[in-house]
Amino acid sequence: MAAGVAVPRERLAGLDGLRGLAALYVVANHIFLRAFPGYPADDAPFWAAGFRYGRFAVVVFIVLSGFSLSLAPASAGWRLDGVGRFARRRAWRILPPYWAALGFSLAMTWFVLAQPGWPVPTAKSVVVNGLLVQDVFAVPSPNRAFWSIAIEAQLYVVLPLLILLVRRLNAFAMLALVAIPVLTLGVLGAAQNQAAAGLVRQYTPDLAVLFAIGVATAGILGATESRWAQPWHRHALVLATPAVALVAWRGPVWTVDNLFWVDLAFGPAIGCLLAAVATGRPERLVRLLEAGPLRLVGSFSYSLYLTHAPIVIAVYYGLLAGRVPQGGPMFLVLGAVVLPVTVLFARLFAELFELPFQRRRGWSAIRRGAGRQAAMRDTHSSQPAASGTGRNRQGLLVGIEP
Repeated sequence: MAAGVAVPRERLAGLDGLRGLAALYVVANHIFLRAFPGYPADDAPFWAAGFRYGRFAVVVFIVLSGFSLSLAPASAGWRLDGVGRFARRRAWRILPPYWAALGFSLAMTWFVLAQPGWPVPTAKSVVVNGLLVQDVFAVPSPNRAFWSIAIEAQLYVVLPLLILLVRRLNAFAMLALVAIPVLTLGVLGAAQNQAAAGLVRQYTPDLAVLFAIGVATAGILGATESRWAQPWHRHALVLATPAVALVAWRGPVWTVDNLFWVDLAFGPAIGCLLAAVATGRPERLVRLLEAGPLRLVGSFSYSLYLTHAPIVIAVYYGLLAGRVPQGGPMFLVLGAVVLPVTVLFARLFAELFELPFQRRRGWSAIRRGAGRQAAMRDTHSSQPAASGTGRNRQGLLVGIEP
């Protein structure tokens, strides 16, 4: 392979914007499901029907996760900086906000408003969801967005093996080793093999292939000049067009019945989209993804994903159901209320339970940061009012500490 192309770090900034878009789409999808009951056989008009498939945002998140987690290994010759260290850093990054969101979801369900018609979470629900095995054990869910978090955590376990396979073999071999057994399972399930069909429904193994696509796409960092210069955005469009056309032609009922195959059909297109963003093309798309509001939402997209569902349920059933007509009016009113509320709540939630664990890599670092902030507050309180400019500057520095 020829010498790899150096990757300017700013070219990867669009990833936060992509996360923000995907998270907002998930929120809009849950608003849609309340406004147009009967999913997937709803009667949504064309202008709202595009928000029908929240699963596709999860597909983007899974491919993006494999890609993002593999960028550092790909730039280091496909080597992880220690499996144990990787596991600790993932747990530190994912678990604190997840457990906090689990507590929030349980409190909303038990003490505010449970979704009518759904079983109320039990003590077993707390244990199963707390251990991230809700895809293994069927229990009443406190938050129906949590299903993908369990799968993502399980994919983290196999990431070191995928990285090793790329290093020892190559990205295509790694993809084949993941895809062949998954595709075999899908074919058996489609052929009415009950065991295979049950495994596909319960464990969504197609997401493992999507994760592997993301891992392989990270190889763009060390690509040759000719591969780097490929029109990846056009490849993404060409690959996505047949899948979009098929979904539009066959309709939502068929699509939901065949999500296994539809997910896999979109995977290569998303991989090419990520390669396009990584190489800075098309420039208009990258500029859009790097816009301040999208990047801001992307910075706490995990918190938004974790916390929005109970708020949607509470606002819909507690405030709007029976007062606003179903369909388009409900979609617009519920969206106008829920979108700003969920985004603002997620931003506050992230400040408490997500961002501190991104900025600092251990409890000692968090304690030191808290001590410095307390010292700053003491200093500010002892200063005269005339020194307001200095206080603002010091406060800003605290806010942007790494």
